[in-house]
Amino acid sequence: MLRSEGWEISHGRVMRIWRREGLKVPQKQPKRGRLWLNDGSCIRLRPEYRNHVWSWDFVFDRTVDGRPIKLMVVIDEYTRECLAIHVARRIRGKDAIDVFADLMETHGIPEHIRSDNGPEMVANRLRSWLSRLGTKTIYITPGSPWENGYCESFNGKLRDELLNGELFYTLREAQVLIEQWRVFYNTERPHSSLGYRPPAPETLLPNQEIPMQKKAA
Repeated sequence: MLRSEGWEISHGRVMRIWRREGLKVPQKQPKRGRLWLNDGSCIRLRPEYRNHVWSWDFVFDRTVDGRPIKLMVVIDEYTRECLAIHVARRIRGKDAIDVFADLMETHGIPEHIRSDNGPEMVANRLRSWLSRLGTKTIYITPGSPWENGYCESFNGKLRDELLNGELFYTLREAQVLIEQWRVFYNTERPHSSLGYRPPAPETLLPNQEIPMQKKAA
């Protein structure tokens, strides 16, 4: 990010400042083998192109008065772009349909949507609506959040980089700040899996494409 802003600075100098400030990156967790069957095949559908697999999940926080706020997060697993963070006091099946309908008008209809087994996600009304559009639903095994790893990774970044450091006095303030962070995440924040480019930069050089991540096991 410093280099993209024009700083002439070495990796070593940044690391020295990083250590001096006591900053840390969580240690990588050991890889899990729970996604694999005995014959070596993988349960989880791997994203292969834009709009192949979307993921969605809920994140929870509170305003300073103690009232809860609920965040509906939707990402495209292949591009890593956060398509939406819908912020409200309550989000039900009908609200989820409204969010997806708006996204599909802009981005197109995905082939699959992955989620856990929450009541809003398995609601018959939502599943019937997606089925009529030709979108298949993928539900992870209960108690296995790693099967929705792309969304879980995003949720961790959202909490670490924004929610843990902000006090929201009103719902409207939360909506504005969270949307600003979503735009920053998509257009400016570098992603190692994308060759340290953002998933949806505001501008690209002619004939320049964003390198995609390797297919995850």
